[in-house]
Amino acid sequence: MATIKNQSSKPEAAHGTATVRERTLASPAFAVRLLTRAVLCGPLRRNGRAETGRSPRRGSALLTVMWLSAALAAIGFSLAGTVRGETERTATDLDGLRSYYLACGGIERSTLELLWFFLSPEQPRLIPKASTVVNYSFASGVVRVEFLPEAGKLDVNRIPAEILSRLLVALGTDPQRAAEIAMNIAAWRTPGSENGGMAVPIDPLASSFQPPHASFQGIEEMLAVKGVTPELFYGTYVLAPDTASAGTPRLQARPGLVDCLSVFGSVGAVDVNTAQPAVLAAVGLPPDAIALIVERRRLKPFTQDDMNNVLGSLGVPTDRLRVEGNTIVTIRATARLRLPDGQLSDLKRTVAAMVKYMPPGYDSRIHILRWYDTAFAGDAFPDQPAPIPGGSN
Repeated sequence: MATIKNQSSKPEAAHGTATVRERTLASPAFAVRLLTRAVLCGPLRRNGRAETGRSPRRGSALLTVMWLSAALAAIGFSLAGTVRGETERTATDLDGLRSYYLACGGIERSTLELLWFFLSPEQPRLIPKASTVVNYSFASGVVRVEFLPEAGKLDVNRIPAEILSRLLVALGTDPQRAAEIAMNIAAWRTPGSENGGMAVPIDPLASSFQPPHASFQGIEEMLAVKGVTPELFYGTYVLAPDTASAGTPRLQARPGLVDCLSVFGSVGAVDVNTAQPAVLAAVGLPPDAIALIVERRRLKPFTQDDMNNVLGSLGVPTDRLRVEGNTIVTIRATARLRLPDGQLSDLKRTVAAMVKYMPPGYDSRIHILRWYDTAFAGDAFPDQPAPIPGGSN
């Protein structure tokens, strides 16, 4: 009987195989489903026979796990990048804070060294006379300190409108527009007629900021004067002239009114070592004399003897020039940290303070009039010659 059963089962198996082949050839969709099931589930065998009717859940779970793994990997990479970026940003902020306090230390040291000279004039000066720059080296970094006497600027409250106009022209302003702005500045600080002596009559509906007809209390008030733009006040960069020498940067810094005027500035002579070329032009020096002064002080600061001998022998008028300032000086410090390998960091932080030295009798001989947590470390003494107003360069 077993033999009969085995013999009878062979035609059935053959018939089943033929049926599958026929359905595969007759129906392409059935072939696709069969191939998909074989790929997802694989031919499962039990007792040596293939089972093709199992559910494809095991293949779907594998694909789900693969997609979840890819998603988790993407999230992990994104998180790693975010953590790295935040770590670098935190390190930069930390270096900036350390540089800030290093620059503050440079200002405090230079302020005290200047005071010691006033207290003990007979002692050797720690900061040489007429110095404009001093460099300090600390264990944590280096500090470059610049001394900018307010006597190197003009007094915005007292200089005549003609000098203001010459200053604006030296800063690159059109002569007609410069005359109007100078007139507006003069009207701002002095009592005038109904429209305040403005070059253009005031429209009451245009702005509620009318001239106070009083002295400027801070130099930033000039931004409210009609015609004074941020570029004119803070300065800007201009293209170098075609006649510039080889190696000159294409863009050159042009100073602004904030670099030339001050409420504590000078009415008479200006500091020959720190006055901007535009200030020298405003007080009446010719372009050749300005070029000589700028080139000479880049090499070495002028002393009183140098100014009299060098400039006087060349016929340069020195009645509007002086060496050093009075009792108010702006001290600007730029700090760079020292890295573990001994190199200096590329990060720089600049702070500044306007300091007034008081005469004897005050509780404190040092008064900080203004403090700038973030100052612009402009090239007060650039490596390249500064553009000379009215000159060929």
